[in-house]
Amino acid sequence: MQLLWSILAAFAAGALGAMGMGGGGVLVIYLSLALGLPQLETQGINLLFFLPCAAISLLVNGLRGLVDWKRALLLAAGGLPATLLGIWVSGKIETKWLGWVFAALLIGLGVRELFAKGV
Repeated sequence: MQLLWSILAAFAAGALGAMGMGGGGVLVIYLSLALGLPQLETQGINLLFFLPCAAISLLVNGLRGLVDWKRALLLAAGGLPATLLGIWVSGKIETKWLGWVFAALLIGLGVRELFAKGV
């Protein structure tokens, strides 16, 4: 039964991620709460899961002409150093607090989406 739930969680995370709605949040929550994995391990699994999903999404949307490559490269140039900083900080924070920070981020994003204007 656990295998079925894992497959469903992976499917939901992949589908939501492909639509740009943060499927990683689903995966991290499932791995943490249902499987009891530590926060840092769930983050690593999520990042590994994200790579093929992002590659497929980028390929499909790139072929459709929906990717602004100049802007994407500029964002990546800023995102890579921020990623390294985030990795360093997450290694310094106690796992319990890392979970609370992630929960606060999800709640903040959820509240923002509830009150966002327009589509």
